[in-house]
Amino acid sequence: MIRWFLVTLLALLIFSGLQPWLQKLGFGRLPGDLNFRLFGRDWQIPITSTLILSMMAAGVAKWL
Repeated sequence: MIRWFLVTLLALLIFSGLQPWLQKLGFGRLPGDLNFRLFGRDWQIPITSTLILSMMAAGVAKWL
């Protein structure tokens, strides 16, 4: 259980660091990605981008 928590935390940190680069490629602005301002802060919930990146990662893992 703790191993999956660490893997998820590591993946979130990596994607957070890559967010500016991924936005240049169009991720985070796809239909289904939610962007809103709440309590003076911009919030992003990239549902569609997450699904696409997950499918790409699964494809690479299956290919290897």
